[in-house]
This record gives sequence, C-alpha cells and structure tokens, in this order.
Amino acid sequence: MKRLLVTGLRGTLAPAVAEAAAARGWDVFGWDRQAVPVEHMAWLAQQRPDAIAHLATGDEHWAGRLAAFAAVQGLPMLFTSTAMVFDAEPDGPHEPHDARTARDDYGRSKIRCEDAVQAAHPGATVLRIGWQIHPTRPGNNMLSQLDDWQRQQGEVAASRAWRPACSFMDDTAQAIVALLDRPMAGVVHLDSNADEGHGFDALVAALQRHFDRPQWRLRVHDHYRHDQRLAGGGARVPPLSARLRF
Repeated sequence: MKRLLVTGLRGTLAPAVAEAAAARGWDVFGWDRQAVPVEHMAWLAQQRPDAIAHLATGDEHWAGRLAAFAAVQGLPMLFTSTAMVFDAEPDGPHEPHDARTARDDYGRSKIRCEDAVQAAHPGATVLRIGWQIHPTRPGNNMLSQLDDWQRQQGEVAASRAWRPACSFMDDTAQAIVALLDRPMAGVVHLDSNADEGHGFDALVAALQRHFDRPQWRLRVHDHYRHDQRLAGGGARVPPLSARLRF
C-alpha cells in the first residue's frame, strides 16, 4: 500500500483529502508539529512516504524542505496555494502563468512558498485553489463563514462585482488525489467557477436555496470588484451548476 503524507490534518481541506486518498487505497499519515519539529526530515525518512501533499499553513522554509526531500527521493509533491496570490489589479480571470500581484501578507507568503517548492522540486505540482464549500466542515469554509456573517452582522453582504474562485470541497479533494495518482509538474488551477463566472451575490443566493438558510438576510452591493477566477485549469472539478441551481 502506498503511503501519503498529508500535512494540515487539523485544518479544513486536508481531512477531506485524507478521506478521499484513503478511499483510493492510500495509507495516509500526518505531521504533528507539536510532537515533531518541521526541521526533522529524518523523521519523515523513517515514515517512507510515496508522495507528499502539503496543505498545512506554514512558511516557505518548511515548504521548501518538504519539496527538496520529495525531489531527492523522486516522490510526487503537491502544494496547495491560493487565488489570493492575485490582487484585483490587474483583474482576472487569472491564468497559471500570470504575474502574481498579491499585496497582503497572506498572498505574499503563498508566493514565497510557491517559489520555494518549485525551486527545490521542478516536478512538483503547485495547485492554486479558491474558497471551499462544504455543508459541515469547520474552518475556512464558505458556508460556515456566511453563517458567521449573518450571526455577527445581521446580514450577508455580497458583491455582484466579485466573481470568486471557489469549488465544493469534496470535488477539490478528489481532484487533489487524482493529481497525486497522475502528477503534473508546474502550476495548476482548480476552480469550479472558472467557466461560468457567477457573481458572489448569485452564488450566495444559490447556496441559501441549496442549504436551506432562510435566516440569511442577503444584501447585494458592488463595492468590491474583482474577477478572481482561476482560468486554464481544465475540467478537473465539476462546474458550480452541477451542484447548485442558479
């Protein structure tokens, strides 16, 4: 049985990836940073992984070390990055080889991680993804965030001028496992909204219907303008219309 290291198992997306990988026959294990320092590559060598999926939040030094280990061992390596490497100026849709324009700390940190991974392992996959949607998982999940906005602000404010990059989490997890089974070197985009281009207001309304959220008070505005879509990714995930009624 092939062994897969999935980092970030205390997060939002990584547990879904672990479940999808286990269903496809992978023996999945994680990295407990409280027990094992990220510099301890000897520990990783002892685990004898056959592939690495780096989903955890961390700096470029850890990402680079994992990528270097995978390169020396000849292992597939996948690093999940984000649509946030692109600012709203210039606007999208954003192609894989477009200049990365992030101005915030999070986006810039992901750019540094992307560069570290590709420098250490030219055969690695840098997978950029958007906001994830899931009915129950906690953390950075669009549905739970919208619930929080309603509770905290008494409304869900949604810009019609924002076309977000986003996908259902289970679709993303399946696509990640597929890329581990058949690795692809370089930058790959994954976005269920890439072709359809739904505005955030239409997406929120569709989620409200689908997940039965009558308590949401939707307020549509156009204060935030960004076509954030991640183009050029092909049909690795189903479009939003396969999951939602618009």
